Amino acid sequence: MLMLAQTPLEDSVAQFAADVRAGLEKPKQKELPSKYLYDAVGSALFEVIGLLPEYGLTRAGSRILRHHAEQIVRPLRTPVLVAELGSGSAKNTRWILEALGRRQLTTYHPIDISGAALVQAERELDRLDSVSIVGFEREYLDGLREVAARRAAGQGLLVLFLGGTIGNFDRPAADQFLRQVRELLLPGDHLLLSTDLEKPEKDLLVAYDDPAGVTAAFNLNLLARINRELGADFDLDRFEHVVCYDRAERRIEMHLCSTVRQSVRISRADLGVTFQAGETIWTESSHKYAAQEIPRIAARTGYRCLSQWYDREWPFAQNLLLAE
Repeated sequence: MLMLAQTPLEDSVAQFAADVRAGLEKPKQKELPSKYLYDAVGSALFEVIGLLPEYGLTRAGSRILRHHAEQIVRPLRTPVLVAELGSGSAKNTRWILEALGRRQLTTYHPIDISGAALVQAERELDRLDSVSIVGFEREYLDGLREVAARRAAGQGLLVLFLGGTIGNFDRPAADQFLRQVRELLLPGDHLLLSTDLEKPEKDLLVAYDDPAGVTAAFNLNLLARINRELGADFDLDRFEHVVCYDRAERRIEMHLCSTVRQSVRISRADLGVTFQAGETIWTESSHKYAAQEIPRIAARTGYRCLSQWYDREWPFAQNLLLAE
């Protein structure tokens, strides 16, 4: 059964409003944090995205975990506690938990800002008899801090950061985040880090702008969420989903482009915003990596890269890092 530690609703709405205000008041490029794409509707749409033929990332991660879970967990000291940052529905996590379950009883802590995603994770894993689930509706580091405080003496910790989500960070911010995670670990703990690898630009563009329009709906839902939760009056018909690739930064970008000059009011953020025709809101980045980068990133952020597993169908890597 899922035990869930939740953030008070008024606190989460106030933070959402503050982040929306800060992002839309930026003078050069309006932005919204990508984490807010994942409310109940957004999380459901993302599950559909993972099934699209153009978007191979989710299936690549799943193939690696399904085929190599036993190898991944073999170096872990037991007993080990498992925490997942941004668990979503935890479909791919099953392979790791099943492999661990053959060695020990396991407590799994999914950490996600979406309560709906945590409930879905519990449904996905409820038949694993050897696993108990205690979820945290928290930001990544806040949730991991709570998990670390609960660990018993002599208990190892495995942190999962799957799905290539590290790519949502700018590269310096990704290094900083990995260092912050490392500060909450003990020597001998492990981090399983997923990284989406470089691939042809044409493949990336269609993956993030699929012909069926599911990714567009996922992106536009962010404006609908602001309307629902913050009392805004965005007209979704006046925005369109736009994707571009920055070759220098090796990242795909998702934007919402205003098709006309317009003004929007967001009452709970006490904010009025004017958009020029063609002006965009930057909603997500997804940086791509070369496989040989990961050991260097690990070394400069407090880890050692023990092993890497690759998917050749959709270039993608699972990287097992040891906290030193």
